Amino acid sequence: MPQYQYRVISAPNRGVKAKGIKSPEDRFSHALEDVMNQMAAEGWEYQRAETLPSVERSGLASTTTNWRNVLVFRKPLDEALPDPASIIVPVAAERAEPPLATPQTPEDDASQSAGASRMLSDNGVEEASEVSGMTSSLKKLAAVRKEEKSDS
Repeated sequence: MPQYQYRVISAPNRGVKAKGIKSPEDRFSHALEDVMNQMAAEGWEYQRAETLPSVERSGLASTTTNWRNVLVFRKPLDEALPDPASIIVPVAAERAEPPLATPQTPEDDASQSAGASRMLSDNGVEEASEVSGMTSSLKKLAAVRKEEKSDS
């Protein structure tokens, strides 16, 4: 699958005068055509135009939302990107402290299911599969809350 580089630029907001172009609509179309042809000459492929909100300061304490028109272009990357695994540093390697959810006793270790174990070694990528089982810390929290509820 090809990988792309994207570029987003502001769409022209005024027409450009040119010989033989009289109406404001034609001037605007000509300005847009010039921008698109310039980007194509640089190797960018037009994708779409978007209108997006931009929250900006207005005075000392207030903000306003202005809507901006942008043009989205893309072009294939010439060289392949490096493997993401080689770029991402595991969270545990960055910290000097031990991982948060290490089983403390053998029965804690036995109570963990495969889904909970996968959660302990999270790589930061969202996983859509369901978690099977509860970690020992969640079981302890549930027991404490159950006791608190029965006391009241």
